[in-house]
Amino acid sequence: MSERGTRLSRRAINEAFATARDAAGLDAGLDLHCLRHSYVTHLIEFDYPVRFVQEQVGHAHASTTSIYTGVSASYRNQLLARALDTIYGEHLEQA
Repeated sequence: MSERGTRLSRRAINEAFATARDAAGLDAGLDLHCLRHSYVTHLIEFDYPVRFVQEQVGHAHASTTSIYTGVSASYRNQLLARALDTIYGEHLEQA
């Protein structure tokens, strides 16, 4: 809804996003749908449960949500470290 109480068109929203994107000097290839991917990725990286994330974006299947997720190398390393710690615990620290 706009400040006038009318609905915003998709075109108006896309144009506003493009204006903000260009003013920020971001890549012209970025679009509103990129924000959806970022939202999903950030929720996953902040350790929100996958089922919660899936419901937030209205996906029927977790496999669809996984397509939207592009986690960082740092996050993947954290997951690996947690898994190793769970498996090896103190034995890993002594090595």
